[in-house]
Amino acid sequence: MMLNFLDALRAAGIPASIKEHLLLLEALDRDVIERRPEDFYYLARATYVKDEGLIDRFDQVFARVFKGLLGQDGVEAEIPEEWLRLVAEKFLSPEEMEKIKSLGDWDAIMKTLKERLEEQKERHQGGSKWIGTGGTSPFGHGGYNPEGVRIGGESRHKRAIKVWEKREFANLDSNREIGTRNIKVALRRLRRFAREGAADELDLDATIRGTARQGWLDIRMRPERHNAVKLLLFLDVGGSMDPHIKLCEELFSAATSEFKNMEFFYFHNCLYEGVWKDNRRRFAERTPTWDVLHKYGHDYKVIFVGDAAMSPYEISHPGGSVEHMNEEAGAVWLQRVAHTYPATVWLNPAPAEHWGYSQSTRIIRDLMNERMYPLTLEGLDDAMRELTRKR
Repeated sequence: MMLNFLDALRAAGIPASIKEHLLLLEALDRDVIERRPEDFYYLARATYVKDEGLIDRFDQVFARVFKGLLGQDGVEAEIPEEWLRLVAEKFLSPEEMEKIKSLGDWDAIMKTLKERLEEQKERHQGGSKWIGTGGTSPFGHGGYNPEGVRIGGESRHKRAIKVWEKREFANLDSNREIGTRNIKVALRRLRRFAREGAADELDLDATIRGTARQGWLDIRMRPERHNAVKLLLFLDVGGSMDPHIKLCEELFSAATSEFKNMEFFYFHNCLYEGVWKDNRRRFAERTPTWDVLHKYGHDYKVIFVGDAAMSPYEISHPGGSVEHMNEEAGAVWLQRVAHTYPATVWLNPAPAEHWGYSQSTRIIRDLMNERMYPLTLEGLDDAMRELTRKR
């Protein structure tokens, strides 16, 4: 099984060597961990994975090779308390859902939440007023309400206008090659070749001409030919973007191989005053958006990638972000980017026929001056044509 594990890691593109394999076996032989599946997983991951971008790929291989390991006979498992609480959740009919009215605008919701926090003294579930689980209250999680604040738990109806919970997002895998060929072809419309830098490439034609003309070997060198287009890529991660991870990884991998002058940053839902490079350190290591606007010149092309699915407050209101209290509305930052970089487009992985049903999508589409395109081969082709259009 261990050798099969090593072969599976290599087949998935994880550079696992015999040396690392022997190191893992030695660690197991010396009992450096408790004999539990969870401990073995973390030991194997620390041994084989040297790039955080490959952790998701490692998880898939581990689950496939050791399938069923955690469910062997004799292993006791406790039913999570969270599962027991959700048993009490109300399953409402569409008619009942329509009868539930939201509290009103952003200010009313935040004011009511403050009052609830001051008044509530104990845990609640299944109700319509207090902060709890299930039910129809606008505060808590696991229930249904047109607008509210999710506190803990997982998203179920995608209706929260703010989330009070620290969430972890995974970095996109830049080495993913499955299905990227056609995306690369579409991105090549954005290429503009130039020869810049040191002359370190043999110019065969010039060498032949010079040699014939001079009568002796006349070696000519030239700078390497490369794509001179400069690209800024802003990637939405987490939340409603999770179902689109595979497609976004394919785009990210294709763009990384096609553009040498490319910089990328992550954001969540809408652009605000800070972006980041590493999702695992997104709270500790952020880059001010102002710095990005001042560092990269107006000749950069900009591509936003996101489904634009969020509460409209996240775009239109200060403090509307689901994760922090932003001083300026997201719309202000999007307008600044579009003004700084005339060649800006938005790629949306959600089906285009669904855009009209989302108020936030319509708002962002207006902010982008209708330059929103579906993340399909045809949509990519149209987006590249827009970015290459003379202004």
